[in-house]
Amino acid sequence: MGTFANVEQARAFFEGDRYAAETGVTLDALDDESVLCSLTLDKSRHCNAAGGVMGGVMFTLADFAFAVASNQRHKVTVALDVQIHYFSPPKGTRLLARAHCVKDGRTTCVYDVDITDDTGRAIARFTATGYKL
Repeated sequence: MGTFANVEQARAFFEGDRYAAETGVTLDALDDESVLCSLTLDKSRHCNAAGGVMGGVMFTLADFAFAVASNQRHKVTVALDVQIHYFSPPKGTRLLARAHCVKDGRTTCVYDVDITDDTGRAIARFTATGYKL
């Protein structure tokens, strides 16, 4: 069993993550194997000057999903290194980020976060190495 008994307990713990909350990120589902977070896109808040979704919005969504997933396995885990690859611009109105553990070591861990939009389009992949405090 993970650190959090259920998704409500995880939401309560992450209430203090004001940046993710102000960006519009929500925690939708949580189990011992994966985490699902989402964000409803708002053109007035999430777009850059060219009209596309700002890369930082997608990064924030993925970073939050990583934080929830890694802290589900071992609280407190922080990021040591992250990398994001942007594949396609979103076509839908909502972004979904699913995080899962690739490697869970004694002091470090590696997570992949796949971001899709609500049309099923692959948007980005975020890979993070975490350090267990």
